[in-house]
Amino acid sequence: MILYGASGHCKVIIDILEARGERIDFIVDDNPSITELCGYPVRRNTGEYDEVIVSIGSADIRRRIVSTIRAGKYLTAVHPSAVVSPRAGIAEGTVVMQGSIIQSGTRIGRHCIINTAASVDHDCSIGDFVHVAPHCTLCGDVTVGEGTWIGAGTTVIQGIHIGKNCYIGAGSVVVKDIPDGSLAFGNPCRIREKK
Repeated sequence: MILYGASGHCKVIIDILEARGERIDFIVDDNPSITELCGYPVRRNTGEYDEVIVSIGSADIRRRIVSTIRAGKYLTAVHPSAVVSPRAGIAEGTVVMQGSIIQSGTRIGRHCIINTAASVDHDCSIGDFVHVAPHCTLCGDVTVGEGTWIGAGTTVIQGIHIGKNCYIGAGSVVVKDIPDGSLAFGNPCRIREKK
């Protein structure tokens, strides 16, 4: 298995994989000044890999890398301290960090990040390339569109729909639906800008 991207996010994924006893062969990064990370060798991109996790926090960069490299298989990484219902689904390339909870009936898309101690309650639907930041709470039946970033400590009440490519500021309380391409934050969360 290889990790693509020698970043802070990569360090956390290394911790997850080591906690699971999984083998990391090497890390790929385009920065020639990085030759080692956490004791693992860092190599340059060859464009083709057997098993990979894209270990970069930015959804836009993750999406670009997934579209440009050839991978036999994208793997998931779920920390042993995370609680994941056997009735939840997690798609390829997604990473679930330490202390997170994913409840029954929830579907997590491809190449997502469910960050430290985030809680995703029952029957949520999380699109591809979403980042749910540390200590977020998504109550039941929440829908989050592709490419959206939900800031640390945000609470989304039950049944809310957040569109694609949104940015929800840290500490927000989302009580109304948020349309595609919105920058929104606050308590209650309000739309501040639209793309």
